[in-house]
Amino acid sequence: MDGVPEPHTGWTFITNHARVLAAIADNHSARIRDIAARCRLTERAVQKIISDLEQAGYLSHTREGRTNTYRIDPSKVLRHPAEAGLTVAALLSLLVQDEADRSTGSSSSRRSHATA
Repeated sequence: MDGVPEPHTGWTFITNHARVLAAIADNHSARIRDIAARCRLTERAVQKIISDLEQAGYLSHTREGRTNTYRIDPSKVLRHPAEAGLTVAALLSLLVQDEADRSTGSSSSRRSHATA
């Protein structure tokens, strides 16, 4: 069935909130449908995550015609006490770079990150 995410069981390293934020960082005017497909989530789940991120001040949007343009606050500090002092910009620098590596098929930088 087209448009339905593949089911996933078990735990993952990256939260869905981080995935959605990274997708928006990659394309500030991405449609919810496109974010959902990229993150393998439902459109409803992406809408809820965007709402969470906006309520917490990590994300805002402006309406331009029929399109939303999102703005991420890169200086906002991550929520968990274990990441005290780390910013959204630091998180996104890892996630967005990894996505760029994946789309170009480069594995050399992933190997260097894995051994560091």
